[in-house]
Amino acid sequence: MRGQMLTTNQVTAGELLELIRSGRANTRSDLQQVTGLSRSTVGQRLDLLNRAGWLKHTVGPSTGGRPIQQIVFDPSHAAVIAVDLETRHARAAVLDLAGTILAEQTGPMRIGDGPDHVLDALAGWFPELITAAGVDAERVCGIGLSVPGPVDWNTGRVVQPPIMPGWDQFPIRERLQRAYAEHVGPSMENGPVPVFVDNDANLMALAEHQANHRDCTAFVLVKVSTGIGAGVVVGDEVYRGIDGGAGDIGHIRLHDRPDALCMCGSHGCLAAVASGRALAGQLSALHTEAASASDVKRLLAEGNPDAIRLAREAGRRAGEVLVTVVSLLNPGVLMIAGELSGAPFMTGVRELLYQRAFPRATANLQVVTSRLGDHAGVIGAASMVVQFLYSPARADTRLAALTS
Repeated sequence: MRGQMLTTNQVTAGELLELIRSGRANTRSDLQQVTGLSRSTVGQRLDLLNRAGWLKHTVGPSTGGRPIQQIVFDPSHAAVIAVDLETRHARAAVLDLAGTILAEQTGPMRIGDGPDHVLDALAGWFPELITAAGVDAERVCGIGLSVPGPVDWNTGRVVQPPIMPGWDQFPIRERLQRAYAEHVGPSMENGPVPVFVDNDANLMALAEHQANHRDCTAFVLVKVSTGIGAGVVVGDEVYRGIDGGAGDIGHIRLHDRPDALCMCGSHGCLAAVASGRALAGQLSALHTEAASASDVKRLLAEGNPDAIRLAREAGRRAGEVLVTVVSLLNPGVLMIAGELSGAPFMTGVRELLYQRAFPRATANLQVVTSRLGDHAGVIGAASMVVQFLYSPARADTRLAALTS
């Protein structure tokens, strides 16, 4: 057992669940000690969680007497659908509540076709995915959607997204709920299946932090694909800013490139100079066929010298902006992810970063690449759903509905 005793004797079942999920308390005696609740009250709270099917009980190692019964969260009692939507393709998966992928599907999906078409097409994937995962549709407790644009977390709507034409302020939650009901049927709880939406870099950062860098209290992930964006995790929480605009570093302007027109309509943005879309344009001007960030990634893998040179220079330009990011946030980990996150781009970032940043800002900084790769988006989207639905307040609300 870890942590201090809570200061109130009114600890709810949802708060007990949080203690169990975090590993702070995984036996009845630990729960009593941390909360100050009586044995009978702890038992009543656990009965609520057990009736909901959210816990499982295992036998821990013996300390010389009777084996200790461990109480843990059961990640298999429900499932989550997660979607990582890119500009030209999508990945959808069914995951358990621990983030294990049970089934997945990828395919072409043009975000420019608009939200009505895209969201309905994605929901059309869900029945087969649920079957492939071997779960009942009634066990799907939520849907998480990752999108390549700024998202107002409270409304679940994208706000002025440069590379998502037609999506600005579109009611994504409601439309995906309707599409899910049409293709799959009603959710396991009363009302429409809960849908949660966030920016792709935020969710990738959440997934990578939880999987491999939990001890890092300030974590930054920069995704470099069609555009450029960053996700920031402080403590264990994604930092989104006031209305979801935190991390939008692709639209920081470079002082010497007023000629570079960005998708947002401004000139000189980092994304207009150093993104996958920008490099594809630069390679096309050199008579090398490249129409997208995926093409640039392919050319880099093939060792194309122009692609390598341009990616390294793009990394240097990104590094100019990241000097300020690192100086402001003082992160322990700076992760580069996305289709341009190979050695040439990373080399350019490191060159500028260590050359210009104050030594103290980089003394304890790790500059690394993604470990979850193409799955970071769906794992992060699923984690977003679980974080919300099993937070203490929301868990108590759901328990009250399940037991009423």
